[in-house]
Amino acid sequence: MTDADLAAHLAHTAGRILLEVRDSGMIDGKALGNAGDQTANQFLIHALRHQRPEDGLLSEESKDTAERLIKSRVWIIDPVDGTREYGECRTDWAVHVALAIDGVATIGAVALPGLAGGLVLRSDKITDLPDRQGPPRLVVSRTRPAAEALSVAERLGGELLPMGSAGAKAMAVVQGEAEIYLHSGGQFEWDSCAPAAVASAYGLHCSRIDGSPLVYNQEDTYMPDLLICRKEWTEAVFDALSRG
Repeated sequence: MTDADLAAHLAHTAGRILLEVRDSGMIDGKALGNAGDQTANQFLIHALRHQRPEDGLLSEESKDTAERLIKSRVWIIDPVDGTREYGECRTDWAVHVALAIDGVATIGAVALPGLAGGLVLRSDKITDLPDRQGPPRLVVSRTRPAAEALSVAERLGGELLPMGSAGAKAMAVVQGEAEIYLHSGGQFEWDSCAPAAVASAYGLHCSRIDGSPLVYNQEDTYMPDLLICRKEWTEAVFDALSRG
């Protein structure tokens, strides 16, 4: 099984497990989110350690170790991206499975199990981005939209689309439902590695909001900001940021 097939299979299977946990009706709310995180994480880490025992591993839900720092290949996973949305039985949550090679988000799969029929977007199977004219649509946090995103939207005459998880927002750009995802409220590597791998494969611009590259498998896993957008909007976004 190729790395890309493995990432997609694991993201899809973890998504099915999460739906089973949710649909059991035994728990809800925050307890459901916690149960989903723990259950999906156990599956993913055991599967990866079995399938790719020589690779490093970084998961939001597991204790980090320094071992991964000496590895060229590191799997970076988020068992439930958007735990709050998952616990609220919304659709805008995701499962992230990515492989960073020498610090670059190289292979990724983002599952959106809450959508009808489920959906897995992957870095090795891409489709053309749909054409669209008019002002840009910006996906932002449904609870705490970034000030920089609000400023960019105002300067570009853009429309704000509140949404849950980072994966759901990034995949909205990949699917042509939005043009810009700008986040400056702080994230961690597992929030963006798989989305960045998929978005890059689709030809989207992916960087920090100062234009510097996204670098993964760092000792400090905190990533302050992120920009994923269609390339035709990149210059305008950076210009708006500089003016803001």
